[in-house]
Amino acid sequence: MSWGTDQPGYPQEQPQGHGYGYGHGSGYGSGQQQQPYGQPQYGGLPYPQQYAGQEQQGYAPEYVPEYASADYAAYPAPEPEPEPEPEPEQVSGDTAQLPPVEPTPLEPPPVEPEFAAAPEAQAKPRDRYFDTLRAVALVRVVTYHTFGWAWAGMVFPSMGIMFALAGTLMAKSLERPALKVIRSRIRRLLPPFWFWGFFVVVAMLIHDWMPGWQIVYWIVPLGDPPGNAWGEQAWEILWYLRTYLWFVLLSPLLLRVFRLAPVAVLVLSLAPILVVHFLWEPPDNRFGSALTDLATFLFCWILGFAHRDGVLQRLKPFAVVVLSLAAIGYAGWYAFTHQAETGSYDLDDIPLAQAFWSAGFVTLLMYAKAHFRIDFAGLARFKRLDRIVTIFNARAVTLYLWHEIALILAVPLIDQFWNVPAFETYLPLESQWFMFGIGWLLIAVFILLCGWVEDVAAKKKPRLLP
Repeated sequence: MSWGTDQPGYPQEQPQGHGYGYGHGSGYGSGQQQQPYGQPQYGGLPYPQQYAGQEQQGYAPEYVPEYASADYAAYPAPEPEPEPEPEPEQVSGDTAQLPPVEPTPLEPPPVEPEFAAAPEAQAKPRDRYFDTLRAVALVRVVTYHTFGWAWAGMVFPSMGIMFALAGTLMAKSLERPALKVIRSRIRRLLPPFWFWGFFVVVAMLIHDWMPGWQIVYWIVPLGDPPGNAWGEQAWEILWYLRTYLWFVLLSPLLLRVFRLAPVAVLVLSLAPILVVHFLWEPPDNRFGSALTDLATFLFCWILGFAHRDGVLQRLKPFAVVVLSLAAIGYAGWYAFTHQAETGSYDLDDIPLAQAFWSAGFVTLLMYAKAHFRIDFAGLARFKRLDRIVTIFNARAVTLYLWHEIALILAVPLIDQFWNVPAFETYLPLESQWFMFGIGWLLIAVFILLCGWVEDVAAKKKPRLLP
C-alpha cells in the first residue's frame, strides 16, 4: 500500500509554465493564441491606414491642348483653398469605404499566481479503480487474519496488489526530486507507526519484555522490530512496513534501471526469487527476511512502474494473458506439490509460489486497467460504498496497523458477553463471523481515535474522518 496523498491511482496535474509536474501532463492553457499587443483587429482585417502627404495614383492627366494666354493681372489672385484631407485607402469586400477608426490598445490578460492550480485540476477525482483494489485488499487482510483461510491469498493476493499500487504512485511521485519524495513518504509512514508502536512497546514492557539495542528498529523499521511472544500477533505484520520502506529507498535506482529496458527488466525482476529459492538460501535473521520479502514482491513493485510509464499498454494482449496464466499455473502447481515442506499450500508460507502467483494475478489486473481504461467512476452512484472506499484509502496505515489489535481485543470482549444471559441466548458468540463483525467495530473505533495521526503526518488539518 501506499500512503500519502501522493496514492495510486490514484493521476495528478501539471501546470503549464510554472509549478511542479504531477504525472498526467494536463496543462491549464486555454488553447487559443492571443494577438500581439498593439495590433488591433477590425472585422478580421487590419485597420485602414492613413497616408498623409502622398498623391493618389491613377489620376495623372493625359494630353492638355494649348490655349491663348490670359491676362491674369486684371483679376485678383484667388485665395488658396485648404488642402483636402487624404481619403482612406480603399479596400475590397464588405469593409470598403469604411471610415478610419482609432485603434483601442489591448489590455494584457490578468496574470495568475505562479503556482496557482486550475479549479478543474483541484476537483479532479481520484482513480476509483485503484482505490477499490486497495480497499478490497485491506478487507482481505483482515479476513485472512480472522479465519486463517489458506486459499484467501489465491483468491485475492492482497500484498502483491498493494505493492503494485505503491509502485505506481512512487513512479508518479518521482517526477519530482527524489530526495523530497523519499522524505515525504517516510514522513507519512513513521508518525502513525510511532503512535501505534508506543502502545505496543509499553504493553510488552509491562508483560516482562526486556529490549536490547535492536529497539532502534521501533524508530526506523529497516529491520523487523523486536518483541516478545506475548505481543507477537500485533508486531508480526510489520514486515510489510519494513519491505515498503526499503522499496521507497531503492525506487530512484530501480526506476532508472527499469527505464533503460522496461520489458526486459520487468521479466528479469522475477530472477531474484529464483536465486533465493534454488541457488542461495538467505541467512535466518533480519537481513535474510528482508531480502526474501524484497525478492518476493520485486516484480509487483516494478509492475507499478510499467503501468505508470505506459509500458503495459504497448504489450500484446495475447502475450500478457498467456504469460500471466502460465505464472499463476506454475505457482499453483508448486504450492500444492510442496505442501510437505510447509504443511500447507498457503502462499504466505511459500515465497516462490507467492511471487509467481502475485505476478500473474496482478499483471492481469493492471493490464485490464491500462487496456480497457477501467476507472470505476460509476462507484460514485453508491454513496455509502464510495464513502467507505474513501475512508479506507485515507486511513490505510491506521487500518493495517490496528486491525490485529482489534481482533485481539475482540476475544476478551466476546468473553464478557457470556455473562449476559440474553447475549448468550441470542448471539452467536462461538462463531468466528461474530468475532469478525466485532473486530470491524473495533477497527472503526481505532480509525476514529487514531486516524488523525495520518492527517498530521501529511501536514493536513486533523479530522475524525476524511
